[in-house]
Amino acid sequence: MPRPNKSEERRESVLPLLAAEFARGGYRRATTATLARRCRLQETVLYRLWPDKKAMFLATIDHVFARSAAVWAELLQSDGKGPTPAEKILAHEAEHHGEWGLYRILFAGLSETADPEIHDRLRTTYLAFQRFVRDRIAEHRKARRVRTSPDPELAAWAFLGLGTITSIGRELNLLAAGSRKRLLKEAGELLLEGRS
Repeated sequence: MPRPNKSEERRESVLPLLAAEFARGGYRRATTATLARRCRLQETVLYRLWPDKKAMFLATIDHVFARSAAVWAELLQSDGKGPTPAEKILAHEAEHHGEWGLYRILFAGLSETADPEIHDRLRTTYLAFQRFVRDRIAEHRKARRVRTSPDPELAAWAFLGLGTITSIGRELNLLAAGSRKRLLKEAGELLLEGRS
């Protein structure tokens, strides 16, 4: 009887380490040797899991959204009383946004958009973030019976922009931790509630 293929399981266990190395060194500077060292594997083993460095990088782009979605799903496992899902996520992000540094993977990918696969994967990832946020904003406004603008579609893009600017503020040491938290919380609340 053939042995079961454990490659998918192994990829899942290695992916956070791979993501951490791409977040630290970017796409261009990360070599398969440094990626293998970070993952505590031989390069040949890494190449059995992914065919090349670009495939590894694409997997980490997917990991950025999957990691956020998992955290948000856990936050939303409650009885539905109190804050809306959008308010829970906003409070969490105001406190923890950027702690893992995974935004660096997306930033590194932006310099590689001439590559069609990286371009498409980034586009898909940003759209997934935008749709998730848009749906939470729409739910929030419906639950609170608030009709405001900008519409959830545009407000969600503004939320992503807000997250991006706080990540830039963190990366370049332009905004202290307290300022980043206030920016996300206060500007986020304005976007969530909109204007009449």
